[in-house]
Amino acid sequence: MLNSLHPTWLLIATSFTLVSCGSGSKQDSAAKDSVDTVGYTFTSEPTWADEFDKDGLPDTNKWSYDVGSLHNGWGNQELQYYTDADSKNVAVKDGHLYIHALPEQKEGLDYTSARLVSKGKGDFLYGRFEVRAKVPEGKGTWPAVWMLPTDWKYGAWPNSGEIDILEHVGYDPDVVHISVHTKAYHHSIGTQKTAFRKIENARDDFHVYRVDWTPDYIKGFVDGQELFSFANERSGFKAWPFDQKFHWLINLAVGGFWGGAKGVDREAFPAAFVVDYVRVYDLVK
Repeated sequence: MLNSLHPTWLLIATSFTLVSCGSGSKQDSAAKDSVDTVGYTFTSEPTWADEFDKDGLPDTNKWSYDVGSLHNGWGNQELQYYTDADSKNVAVKDGHLYIHALPEQKEGLDYTSARLVSKGKGDFLYGRFEVRAKVPEGKGTWPAVWMLPTDWKYGAWPNSGEIDILEHVGYDPDVVHISVHTKAYHHSIGTQKTAFRKIENARDDFHVYRVDWTPDYIKGFVDGQELFSFANERSGFKAWPFDQKFHWLINLAVGGFWGGAKGVDREAFPAAFVVDYVRVYDLVK
């Protein structure tokens, strides 16, 4: 997601919009390193999950909120103000989580939305991370399900890493992205490790997005089909900071360097990002 909790996360717009995250004429781009997957299994049942089966606000035992618009749009020049447990922007209903981006002014910004975080309530080192979701449509929408480090052991972004399980930008319909970011491999220096695929009806139907994270690799899947693979090259934290605990983030951004690269259609709002469940399966060693 490349969203910031630190001023150093600010990116140059041109460097962000030139990378392969936008599909252009391509239908599929897979970033795959050669990795040995033998020997790793995961629990058959989730060890941490939210099925979003109780109407109202999200479960406070699992979720907190990032609030506001820290550092001018969370480092990406996004246009939304993230609210704090406001039922207009976030709600659980009929077995689904809804995050609504609304065209309304707050604190000098033209949109409101929500960003859920599991930090301190769901922090993980390795495992299988799965989300079933339906992305919004409309130019300017930028939904994401992703993970950030809980303790930032190696320093500010990108040093301590980031794992993007699902990203979608509204101007590029049905093209979904899986990525990782590290000090050695990230968008702002053109060394990103990312992959995308155009899938059928990502905006109209639910699809399952998954990352398997082990000490040796991170692999990404869409509906069970492998799209992304990133190997631990064992050269240190600059390439592999993924030996520390990470937590979930779920949000719907508006605009920004990537989401707004082709403008924002105000008529597309309100927009809703819908999540059926998130599940974590422990790594069996």
